[in-house]
This record gives sequence, structure tokens and C-alpha cells, in this order.
Amino acid sequence: MQLAMIGLGRMGGNMVERLMRDSHKLVVYDRSAETMAKYEKLGAASAADLSKVVQALQSPRVIWIMVPAGDPVDQTIATLVPMLSPGDIIIDGGNSNFHDTIRRGQELATKKIEFIDAGTSGGIWGLENGYCLMVGGSDSAVKQCEPIFKSLAPQDGYLHVGPTGSGHYVKMVHNGIEYGMLQAYAEGYEILHASKLFPKLDLHAIAEVWQHGSVVRSWLNELAVTAFSNNATLSDIKGYVDDSGEGRWTVQEAIDLSVPAPVITLSLQARFVSRQDESFSAKVIAALRNEFGGHAVKRS
Repeated sequence: MQLAMIGLGRMGGNMVERLMRDSHKLVVYDRSAETMAKYEKLGAASAADLSKVVQALQSPRVIWIMVPAGDPVDQTIATLVPMLSPGDIIIDGGNSNFHDTIRRGQELATKKIEFIDAGTSGGIWGLENGYCLMVGGSDSAVKQCEPIFKSLAPQDGYLHVGPTGSGHYVKMVHNGIEYGMLQAYAEGYEILHASKLFPKLDLHAIAEVWQHGSVVRSWLNELAVTAFSNNATLSDIKGYVDDSGEGRWTVQEAIDLSVPAPVITLSLQARFVSRQDESFSAKVIAALRNEFGGHAVKRS
């Protein structure tokens, strides 16, 4: 089927390519003309601006947005809406806050424009392996777009989870779980790396053997195998870990629901620690231990 993709970053561009492999007709737009030219060579039709995107599509139009969460999504929708018609569909495949998604869906409903939120997981590997899709929206709109979702997802990797907002809600919790899993692997490998009794442990070999029959085998650990094979001590990587928002939102939702979520919460806090060259709170603890117990402190 025909659709447009707005935003051709690491995810959006690969999604375009996967869709075209399954014979979908793509109209693409990105602020980078060079990036658009790449997908034009692969068979997509490029558009000079958003108005040209809308003009190139047959009704009912389907427009997939892959831009950063927050204002960029609102601005893109605000630009598109005056040019759209009742029955057209906008899909937000980014990591938007589900509260924003619900609001946007309600606003678009007053204009009879459908809004689908597609929580998308798969990263840069999605082009070859497919994307896990957690989709929220009306039954009719999701059914209309199902050929798109089935082309993007691997077998059994797409689910209509509920009304508008539910897709981003499920993806938010998915990413919160991911925070905890990443932190557990990181702490385990750091213990191995720091061992004084066994200082020559081969992390690459250990990660590899864990992939065969171990209860901690996973795709994330498979990626650890790859990372350690490239650099056994990760000496070329700075220990700074960013967060894109979903972990914070998951923790806030847990607080709002009075659901204990200590692992996800502490995993989020650990990311904040990674951004400090030197922790002031650690300095305070060291100073207090010195004051009450005479414990030695390291001077800068």
C-alpha cells in the first residue's frame, strides 16, 4: 500500500527500506536532501516539503511520523492537519509520552483524522530482523494499516494492544524493563571485570558461553558478545549513559499507581551517576565518614 514516512533517521530510513522490500509505495521526507536522495535511489518518491508529501498521497492518506518526541511531533502534526481530510491516518512510531499521544488523538478525532501510536522496538537491527510493534488506535484504522505493520514486524511481532495511547504506554514499560535488564548485565560484567581472585577472566568467552543453554541468554547478551569481541575491555567507550525519557515516565507511572518498581528506578538513577565526572554526593559521604569515624579520604 502507499504511505509516507516523515523522518529518515536510523529507524525511519530502515523502515522505509523494509517496507519497499515488501512492495509498499513510499513517499519520503527528511530535512536532509542527501538522505532523501538515498531512498529515492532505492525507489521511494521524495517530497520537497510536507505539503508535497500530502499532495503525493492518494486518499485516504497514511502518514508515518518518525521524529523526536515532544515539540517536533506536535509541530509536524500542526503543519499536516490543515492539508488532511477526514479518514486520513497519522501514525506516530517514535517514543512519545503516552499522555501526549492521548491528547493528540483526541484533538485529531475532532477533525475526523485517525491517530495511531506504534511503539517500535528493534533498533538498527530491525531492517533485517523486523520490528516488534505495539500498536494503539481504533480498530478500523489499525485494520486498514495492518499490511504495513505485518511487513515491518517479524512473525508474531505485531500486536494491536488497545486504543490510542496504549501502544506508547506498552512501549514505555517495555523500555523501563530494558533499563533493568541492561543494568543487571552491566553490574554482572563489572564484577567479573573487577575480580582480584580471577583477574584474567575472558568476558567475551563468558558472554558467548552464556548464550548456550544459560538462563541469562538473550538478545541483549548476544550484543554483549559482539561488543566484547570488538574490544574486550571496552576501553574505546566512555561510561556515559543517556536516557531518552521512557525510563523516567515508567518510574513516574509506577509512583502514580503505587506500584513498587525498585529495579527500574535504580537503573534510571544509575544512568544519572554515569554522567558525573566525580560524584559530589560521594564526596559528602567520604567527608562524613572522616568526621565521625576518622576514615581516610582521598585528596584531589
